[in-house]
Amino acid sequence: MKAKVYVTIKQSVLDPQGVAVQGALHSLGFNEVESLRIGKYMELELGDVNKEEAEGRVKSMCEKLLANTVVEDYRYELEG
Repeated sequence: MKAKVYVTIKQSVLDPQGVAVQGALHSLGFNEVESLRIGKYMELELGDVNKEEAEGRVKSMCEKLLANTVVEDYRYELEG
């Protein structure tokens, strides 16, 4: 089973890296970019686990290590 994890900074938190990349895009002529936020994407190959167990384990991984839940949101998808 594969888990795809997406981690993004909460909307209420300033994203200085996103602002910097947006500014760089503007300097390259991509002025249509009105907003940009940076996130993380991870793929985890899970062993022989059922869907319910995988959901619990991935949620625990996100809350303990993969996402800083104070300033980041996460979501995940399971395949297989």
